[in-house]
Amino acid sequence: MASDRDEDYRRSGFGHELGFGQHPALLIVDFVNAYLHPESPLYAGVEAVLESCVGLLAAARKAAIPIFHTCVSYRPGSADGGAFRRKLPLLKHFEEGSPYAGFAPGLEPAARETVIVKQYASAFFATPLAANLTAAGIDTVIIAGLTTSGCVRATAVDAIQHGFRPLVVREAVGDRHAGPHEANLFDLQAKYADVVSFDQVVPLLTAGA
Repeated sequence: MASDRDEDYRRSGFGHELGFGQHPALLIVDFVNAYLHPESPLYAGVEAVLESCVGLLAAARKAAIPIFHTCVSYRPGSADGGAFRRKLPLLKHFEEGSPYAGFAPGLEPAARETVIVKQYASAFFATPLAANLTAAGIDTVIIAGLTTSGCVRATAVDAIQHGFRPLVVREAVGDRHAGPHEANLFDLQAKYADVVSFDQVVPLLTAGA
């Protein structure tokens, strides 16, 4: 039973809370049209997650905290995708000019928000994200976006490995199946991040503002 599993992990010392730091930033990972268009091979049925992300973005803007968006982008032919691109041929839909590569409606970056372009799963790998966060004095990274078992997980793990507190917002991350989504949220909470609710994090942003 899940309750027995949870108690076993707690007794073993997993799941310690990192808490909300003094200087947060919002990071929205790869929320692009590929996951929203039913005809797309990457369609994930994450319309409810989009709604939560739009609300989270609005709260972050009101609180005037730094906001970062990521997207995957490849040159035509995807030679810059390496083995990751060969493992996942469907990543061709993130080549420059693809109709699926644009940011989801309501999540378009504003003029003063940073866009991190990446070629691999983690938003930190081979990008300036860690340097930008450090330069801005950030200690807490609020993570939203897609997908829980892929780029969200990789980003959260790298966030803690770079010395930041990762807070993954449960309602604002999604996956194409509930199984990988829930399993990865459980494992992130146990070892690498705080998994928090939308209703927990928005009042913290409001209070900070």
